[in-house]
Amino acid sequence: MALQVQPKLIIHGGAGSSLKSKGGVEVVRRSLYPIIEEVYSLLLSGLSATQAVVRGCQLLEDDPCFNAGTGSVLQSDGQVRMSASLMDGVSRSFSGVINVSRVRNPIDLAQFLQTSPDRVLSDFGAAELARELQIPSYNCLTELRLQEWIQERQDNFKRTMAGVVAEEELLETSNARRGTIGVVALDTNGKLASGTSTGGKGFERIGRVSDSAMPAGNYATEYAAVSCTGIGEDIIDECLAARIVVRVTDGMSLQEAMERTFTEASKHHRDFGAIALDAQGAIAWGKTSQALLAAYHNGNKIGDTLELVVGTEVGCIND
Repeated sequence: MALQVQPKLIIHGGAGSSLKSKGGVEVVRRSLYPIIEEVYSLLLSGLSATQAVVRGCQLLEDDPCFNAGTGSVLQSDGQVRMSASLMDGVSRSFSGVINVSRVRNPIDLAQFLQTSPDRVLSDFGAAELARELQIPSYNCLTELRLQEWIQERQDNFKRTMAGVVAEEELLETSNARRGTIGVVALDTNGKLASGTSTGGKGFERIGRVSDSAMPAGNYATEYAAVSCTGIGEDIIDECLAARIVVRVTDGMSLQEAMERTFTEASKHHRDFGAIALDAQGAIAWGKTSQALLAAYHNGNKIGDTLELVVGTEVGCIND
């Protein structure tokens, strides 16, 4: 089957303080690269962008290294509550779930809601949907996340959020930032989609809502698609994903849209990152945080952003 469009793919596992050693970088690569390989092969076989995004999010949610699905952080009351969203760039259909518990893959609920008249559900509604779909109850809690929460409780929650990754040797210090996962894909038909999933900040007030189930954190049109990670409140304040996508939709190149948006964000002292694709196959990322845990496939090879310099940075790969 001849390819109509060369598919492209970029994924992320969070943004935060720098991975402290080469060993830390390699741990994250061992998680991200197999997912890139599997999902990219599916895109080459003709899988749609939306289906590829869902599969990528499932794999990232299943990896306890990241703060989504299995390995999600605990809120202040010791409970896991997760949020996820999915957006199809062609239909411009946004769907998501907010603060859902006891499901393995929150992105599955977001996918089902793509064709629902009610496309964003919060805790009780999402739980009822999971029951209707007969999704088995699942405990996302890991021992490492539990011990992290116990330690913070003993310290009276001095930290306002949990670590970006859950590998023991990588547990971050008090300046750590958020671990959300995300996938952005361009398929062989030139269609774009994005998906984002998170366990939240960790230790937050009960009922706090992240950006991951909002267009601020996950947005796509037929022109561009973006998934964000970092401090949710900062992402919401900048309406980050939608701002980048609207600028591309209005005629800016993806690189220009990313550069302008992140320049503005750095002036406001924001702390986040974003990954993006456009309909021409350009791959882009940006960060104001120290590290962005992202990897991509440009059609020829896999690359990543794990060893970028500290500070605001925008990168773009064009065909």
